[in-house]
Amino acid sequence: MTDRTTADTDRAPARPEPEYGSRPARLAAAALAQLRRAPLTLALIAVLWVVGAATRSLGTGPSDSLLPYVGVGIPSLADGHWWTPVSSLFWCSGIGSYVVTTLLLAVFGPFAELRLGTAAAAAVLLGGQIAGTLLGTAAVRLGVSADLGWTKAIQDQIAVGPTIGVFALGAVVSFRLTALWRRRLRLVVVLVPLVLMLYVGHLQGVQRVAAVLAGLAAGTLAHRHRGHRPHRASHTETRVLVALTLAATALGPLVASLYRDAIGPFNTLADLYFSHVPSSAEVADACAGSARACAHAHSAVRYFDSPGRLMAALVPVLLLVLAEGLRRGLRLAWWLTVLTELAWVGVLGWLLAINYDDFAADGGTGLLFELVGEALLLPVAMLVLQAVTRRSFDQRTAPRVRDRLAAVVGGALAVCCAAYVGIGWLIRDQYEPDATAAGLAAGLPSVLLPPAYDELLPDRPIAAGGGAQALEIAVGLVFWAVALTALLVAFRRPVVHADAEDAARARALLTEYGGSTLSFISTWDGNHYWFDGDGRAAVPYRVIATVALTTGDPFGEPEARRRAVAGFARYCDTRGWTPCFYSVSADARQAAEQLGWRSLQVAEDTVVPLPDLAFTGKKWQDIRTSLNKAGKQGITAEWWTYQEAPIGIRDQIRSISEEWVSDKGLPEMGFTLGGLAELDDPAVRMLVAVDGDRTVHGLTSWMPVYGAGQPVGWTLDFMRRRAEGFRGVMEFLIASAALGFKEEGAQFLSLSGAPLARADRGGEPPTALQRMLDWMGKALEPVYGFRSLLAFKAKFQPEYRPMYMVYPDPAALPAITRAIGKAYLPHMTPGQGVRLMRKLSA
Repeated sequence: MTDRTTADTDRAPARPEPEYGSRPARLAAAALAQLRRAPLTLALIAVLWVVGAATRSLGTGPSDSLLPYVGVGIPSLADGHWWTPVSSLFWCSGIGSYVVTTLLLAVFGPFAELRLGTAAAAAVLLGGQIAGTLLGTAAVRLGVSADLGWTKAIQDQIAVGPTIGVFALGAVVSFRLTALWRRRLRLVVVLVPLVLMLYVGHLQGVQRVAAVLAGLAAGTLAHRHRGHRPHRASHTETRVLVALTLAATALGPLVASLYRDAIGPFNTLADLYFSHVPSSAEVADACAGSARACAHAHSAVRYFDSPGRLMAALVPVLLLVLAEGLRRGLRLAWWLTVLTELAWVGVLGWLLAINYDDFAADGGTGLLFELVGEALLLPVAMLVLQAVTRRSFDQRTAPRVRDRLAAVVGGALAVCCAAYVGIGWLIRDQYEPDATAAGLAAGLPSVLLPPAYDELLPDRPIAAGGGAQALEIAVGLVFWAVALTALLVAFRRPVVHADAEDAARARALLTEYGGSTLSFISTWDGNHYWFDGDGRAAVPYRVIATVALTTGDPFGEPEARRRAVAGFARYCDTRGWTPCFYSVSADARQAAEQLGWRSLQVAEDTVVPLPDLAFTGKKWQDIRTSLNKAGKQGITAEWWTYQEAPIGIRDQIRSISEEWVSDKGLPEMGFTLGGLAELDDPAVRMLVAVDGDRTVHGLTSWMPVYGAGQPVGWTLDFMRRRAEGFRGVMEFLIASAALGFKEEGAQFLSLSGAPLARADRGGEPPTALQRMLDWMGKALEPVYGFRSLLAFKAKFQPEYRPMYMVYPDPAALPAITRAIGKAYLPHMTPGQGVRLMRKLSA
């Protein structure tokens, strides 16, 4: 669903021009266009290949005689080849490195030149290459002096390749990005070199890490006056970052397996992550030990010559599946990841226990503790990260999905175990020695886990015959194929509402009978629902401490709606709760006052009638100006739903929202104020302002207000603008939305309530409590700008309608106040609370 609004003040949205050609073709064309505008990138790619061809280095890198003169390392610098930090920029270590480096430059180079300029990008690339190679080589030299075994193994290496400078360039460029992409790019430029250094362990990996650190330091120094203070990421972005970190821990052993000489400190026990086929030397050593060990070694070789070799990558694949669940914020994925990391810690502890005596006999306990300690760093770091970010993983999996997952995984495990023991016993003569049911059962862990775990598990019968070997391979593969597929499917199911069935029932009631301008908020997650005896009226609420805080008016059949306040009050009384109706209209206030309740104005709704709307006259001058300026700058407005918007639009929306949250350094408010999660509803419409380059300048979201089963009005919810975007974008978007809704036949447009702000109506003087709320609104103005928001909405000449909080007992006001604060700021951390207090007292 997409339409476009031109900047003409009398035109409603029109359908945009379709995009022709496949998406890959359009992306390739755009990439080539960017590359043509990147002279530094093109020049460096050309020099790399020309120099490589001229020196016959394309196949396996510079020759042994050339390498000390063009590559950088301890030997070349010790020989006085001071130019090698620069010359190393123009060679790569082999054809694979040439291809990967070319792709990296082609993708990232144009972007860096666009952000920094060609001259600055060249200076950063060269400076990063020099700093990274020198600092990295110095770090290895210090490690050798400190007698670190790993650094001693790479002290004679000499490195070539421009990726050192490219990673430094990435670190500097990150300072020119929005908060969302700043974090993501920094995570990538830190994790990729770090993983390569820790698992592959080559000199160039150390130099890349040093280059990134130098780039971050240079970027911090160069942008120290631009206010890039580190702020807490939103919950959505925290999930993405944690998922990327877990994915990096999964991919590290896989990347190291591509190198025959990987010697990184984390690669010592990498077989437990990614199993490797035994080498001929290892098989010979096993056969020299005992016939049983020899049979095991040959069995492992046969296993890797079959489809069973897929089991070698079980642990990384499992972690990648769990990373997808973490990306979606699922509590189930969080717990499974914690259990997986704890299991890894247990395996390392078991490894320490069973090898301690052998190492102690040789006086090598220090080495054993060093090896296990290095391997423990990764799971312990992940456990700490998950503990710190646990609040971000609060999304629930539907009970039926959990039950189905448990049934599928449990059923697959039972069937595979029964098949292995049962069929194995029937063909027991194909094992060495002949298998027994008990022996087969004891060998189940070996069959279900990667081959590297065999030595840590009880002995099992060795499959010698073809049938036994096929059974051994199939059992593990089938079980994990079913389990991982079921897990991935469960993770990709939609997140459920707290009360999914009641939520669907309440939404149907709301759609049929309608409600207030804020009633659609009742469909958001976090609400529970009370229904009257006939099921014709509903009250959405959430319980915080002992306060039952409602979200807007009761809704449903008109007569039942009027009785719902008293009915819900009785429901709360039987449970010992204090009811509080929040942000309700005058109708709900009247029903509550008939019960003897008190009321207090807490917000001001702003409603724009649409049938006679026309942006004519002096009072609409600001709106006409915004519409005209948008037209001159080529900015148009497009209707989308979040689910149907192109990925480029959705990604920019997330980036703009993350920048907004990060710049405030304060928690994003909830309760009656929606965020990104609330956009993802097919009934919610987004109006997005884009320019000719498809850059999003701002967006608004609109919630339906139902009547007789159809939307009769729309309520503004989500508002975000790009910091450096078109200044009048909000006026443009709201005016464009009003024109579009008017043409569709809507009766009104609500600009939603402005909390803790109200129009001056004169009349009765405010009560002491009302004056206190007015003071709170004034105090919070520098932080959240509620009064400025109300003043902004006045540009649209709205009708003002007060919104009230009604409550039964003034003595409960302290508890009600705490409950409202918790509802609006459910995730506020102590640090954010301190920052809020500082801003209020400034």
